[in-house]
Parts: sequence; structure tokens; C-alpha cells
Amino acid sequence: MADNPVLYVIVCAAGPAERVTVLIEDARARGWDPYVVPTPTAEEFLDLAEVERVSGHPVRSRWRTPGEGGSLPTADAIVVAPASYNTINKWAAGVADCYALGLLAELGGAGVPIAVLPNVNTAFAANRVYQRSLTELRESGVQVLVGPGLIEPHPPRTDNADSFPWHLALDALDALDAGRPSRSAR
Repeated sequence: MADNPVLYVIVCAAGPAERVTVLIEDARARGWDPYVVPTPTAEEFLDLAEVERVSGHPVRSRWRTPGEGGSLPTADAIVVAPASYNTINKWAAGVADCYALGLLAELGGAGVPIAVLPNVNTAFAANRVYQRSLTELRESGVQVLVGPGLIEPHPPRTDNADSFPWHLALDALDALDAGRPSRSAR
């Protein structure tokens, strides 16, 4: 898929993470070349071998050491899904204490399109810090996919993995791509 645009898929530690292959398969079907970057805790949610098989690439979750190969190709866009309360707040505050957050801080500042699909419960969503973080990300140009017709917070201690709307993140990127040359022409 070398000619296809590169999509970084940042995966956070939330219930739907175990089904991230749904997003990867959809991204590939839409012409993206997905590379998965989980947060450190999210690695425990993933079947890494399956994610690598479906994406066609090794999962990358840490910075490379000097002289180590395996750098990621340049991202054309980023999806953060499912995005946890912790990651959203750290990202909005400028914290880059793991590889995934470092990528978001750097590439967001470089203008790479980013769509974030949060997965938080109603108690977390009601927190003023979280609301400020969503505002900060929006003002930074991030497509925050929360609200009517998008994703809504779920009740505490419930599982929304079966109904998680992965496609919304790719739909948002497709909408941003309107008016640009088709991916096959890039």
C-alpha cells in the first residue's frame, strides 16, 4: 500500500480498543495505509499479532533508540480512537510522556489532520477539565467527534464496545479531504 496515504491510528486504553481491527479494515478499504500506535496501557487491550496482521505493519508504541531502525512513514492523517479521558486531558495540556502523545503534540503542531473519537462515560464527560480539554483540542484544529449524531458519553460501568462508531473518525477525515486531489492521484 505504498502509494496510499498513511494513517496513524492512536489507540487508548478503553473498552472498544480490543476491536480496533474494525477501524483498520475500514481504513484499508477506504484507501488508507494504517499504522497502529497504542498508548502504553492500551497495549494490554490489544491482540498485537492480530493488529499487525490486519494492518500489515508492526505495532509501534515507543520511541526508537539512537541507531534503531523502524521509523514510521510520514502521516497524512491521524485517528485517535477510542480516546480515553486520560489521553484527551494530557494531549490538550501539552503532555508528551509517551510515544502516542508525542506524535499528537508534534504532528498536531505541524498541521496534520486529526480526528478524535472519545470513549468516556457520563461522569468523566461532566468533568470541567475534560470539557476544557475538548475545547482546547477543537481550537487547535482537531476534529472532536462528540455530540448529537456523533458519539455521546455512555453510562458509567457499561460496555459500548459493540456499538462504538469507528467509522465516524474516517468519515471526518474523508470530509476534510473534500476538494483535494483523490488519494489515487497523490
